[in-house]
Amino acid sequence: MKLSMFKSKIHRATVTHADLAYEGSVTIDADLLEAAGILPYEAVHIWNATQGTRLMTYALEGPRGSGAICVNGAAAHLNKPGDLVILATFAEMTPEEARLHKPVVVRVDQKNRQLADKSEEKAGPVLNSLAFSASLG
Repeated sequence: MKLSMFKSKIHRATVTHADLAYEGSVTIDADLLEAAGILPYEAVHIWNATQGTRLMTYALEGPRGSGAICVNGAAAHLNKPGDLVILATFAEMTPEEARLHKPVVVRVDQKNRQLADKSEEKAGPVLNSLAFSASLG
């Protein structure tokens, strides 16, 4: 059995361009692709934190050091310049591989330059849903 596991992401990148006329994909600065371990033509999820949309496309290599995050084709309807997005990838692994796997998280600034923070992703705060539910009843 194989599990689909979170492989890597570029966290809170800013969309720099959206091109409806192009045939598809997302063009990503080569430095960011390399840092996240994303290959050209690899499947990439785009989760738009500004618009609340999600889609899947594939990565194309953009000019190194440009900060480019260009959403192409029909996906440009859902992603506009200035939007904050998370670009995520997944990989198929055996349960044994998955237990040892550590995802790569690339954090960027407003100009899509990689930040020094290479810490592991942490879960957000957990609400005490049981106590909350009890207060409603």
